[in-house]
Amino acid sequence: MAVLTSSSQNLQVHRFPQDHYIDSLRWLPQLSAFHRNIILAAFDSETSTSSLQILSSSNSSSNPPELTFQSSLTTPSRITSLTTSQNPNKLLIAASTFSGSLLLYTADLVNGSLEFVDSVAEKGFHLARVNGIDVSENGSEFVSVGEDGRINWVSFVGGGLSTKKVFDSNGLVSYGAVKWASPVEFVSGGLGFGLQWWDQRRPGGPVSQFKANWARGTTSGIVHSIDIHPSRKHTCLAGGSSGTVFAWDLRWQQQPIMLSGVGTSDLSALSPSESDVWEVQYDNYTTSSNYRNMSESRVLPAMICSEDGILAVIEQGEEPVELLAEPCAINSFDIDRQNPSDIVCSLEWESIAILTRS
Repeated sequence: MAVLTSSSQNLQVHRFPQDHYIDSLRWLPQLSAFHRNIILAAFDSETSTSSLQILSSSNSSSNPPELTFQSSLTTPSRITSLTTSQNPNKLLIAASTFSGSLLLYTADLVNGSLEFVDSVAEKGFHLARVNGIDVSENGSEFVSVGEDGRINWVSFVGGGLSTKKVFDSNGLVSYGAVKWASPVEFVSGGLGFGLQWWDQRRPGGPVSQFKANWARGTTSGIVHSIDIHPSRKHTCLAGGSSGTVFAWDLRWQQQPIMLSGVGTSDLSALSPSESDVWEVQYDNYTTSSNYRNMSESRVLPAMICSEDGILAVIEQGEEPVELLAEPCAINSFDIDRQNPSDIVCSLEWESIAILTRS
């Protein structure tokens, strides 16, 4: 374990080498202040096998954190996206795969065990890799998007999964990310930095669309990640190619709020990354200090991780705050919802980093 303490940013970084590639990871709901679990999707390149693993993170005010292996289950295909419900009494873990399937598991947080529940792998679900998946607030509904241009709704009822096709572009559009906005609404993103707002009460197609126009012919990038803040459900945060991060406000649908991007001259100096932004999340830790002073139209602070090894906090009109600058990609991170001062991220060179802000 490697430890770095930054007094200027009051940041502690603890690194834990692993013996496999980590495709995605998430905090699980915590049982106590000093004991938490992490779920991760692992890939062993030597054996070409994939698995889901639970690691236990123990911490105290006087000792650095420790990571302990708890359990593992082999998966039939490599994981592309990972999401979890936040109800400890009904904890579901959903994973999408390269082969186009969806896998559902339950976790016992007391003994750190995993149990397979069900899967959706029929031919009509997705024809190629599933790029994004998200779980609704009630923890029993999922939405998936794929590079095949399909969007599917999945419901967990009576101990099993049922599916319904929401949309099929027949390969004309590729989707890269998806996020629930309400019990009946969600946002998808894909090629050309496009975003689509869907409402299940109005089937047949998106009820609203955003088409990127700030680069005029150079918007060949793709949206990799989407987040929506529970207090600002009219605003969608998106991150993708070339360090691009922007917000789409439904009230001003064709005027994106650019936060980062090397292709925008006025923002290049404020762009912490020049490569793919793999994940974006609103940063509630930064928000909590000045939330009351922020106007309704201002985009809340966000955290990003990127292919060029950057983990940073970006804020509208402000200099980015760089938390990590690694020599390898940071392909996934998660902010602890119960303790937003804590962050876990996966580094491409087979290691996990846990950051604590104070």
